[in-house]
Amino acid sequence: MFSMEALVASGIGIVAATGIYLLLRGRTFPVVLGLSMIGYAVNVFIFAMGRLWSNAAPIVDRGPNVADPLPQALVLTAIVIGFATTGFVIELALRSRHDGGTDHVDGKLDKPEPADPAGPSEPAARSRHEGGAQ
Repeated sequence: MFSMEALVASGIGIVAATGIYLLLRGRTFPVVLGLSMIGYAVNVFIFAMGRLWSNAAPIVDRGPNVADPLPQALVLTAIVIGFATTGFVIELALRSRHDGGTDHVDGKLDKPEPADPAGPSEPAARSRHEGGAQ
């Protein structure tokens, strides 16, 4: 039977491995999800570094077993920073999709698009070359 420490360590490892797998995908949305998963794994890791106590007082003078409040404060701060960073990365992904016309991380498509026999229309070609200004 697993101990609580082994169960938490396994959970952190699975979440971190899932985040790394998603980071290696070719599209921007899985990359954003992978960054979030890595952030969650790090937060739980930091929280677990304060030890897993049961029936421990959060104040130092309340008994032999006390919970360390520092990892809790660090994780709370990391959650706020991670939320802001995720919003920023999503905005970068949306801007990259708008400017590049694809949501691939390297800006290349999986399959080449079929050529239009009539050629690109004038406004679309102009906006692509002039950065969207018409």
